[in-house]
Amino acid sequence: MAAARRPGTVTDTSTDTPVIPVAEGEDPWTAEELAEVRAELVDEVARMERAILIAEAELEELLRDAGDGAGRDPADVGSSNFERDQEMSLAQNAREMLDQSQLALRLFDQGEFGVCEMCGTPIGKARLQVFPRATMCVKCKQREERR
Repeated sequence: MAAARRPGTVTDTSTDTPVIPVAEGEDPWTAEELAEVRAELVDEVARMERAILIAEAELEELLRDAGDGAGRDPADVGSSNFERDQEMSLAQNAREMLDQSQLALRLFDQGEFGVCEMCGTPIGKARLQVFPRATMCVKCKQREERR
């Protein structure tokens, strides 16, 4: 069993590449793979920031057009309320995804990326390549979702 290396300021001195832990049986991260993951996180932050701006603009427009509802058909009022709630939900979801992406990027830049925040074991290279925002290993995430 490969020992879980705790990241931090540990780097491969021959390449100045951060040492990110991997799960048992996985190959170590290459500099190219790390660059891809970081670029994906940066892109995700920018995409979520744009999504929030769009959702907030849509919400502002819905609120501005809502008026007081006097003389409006109840079905129109209900539809407007549904649209407003949907936009609020989309904006909140985008904010949560932005927070997750910013946290992962901060951990990456601090050399603490790839370690489960719950148990301290490696999250796993395969999981992080698919879901770079992950801050928990699969076991801990499953345990959290069962609660």
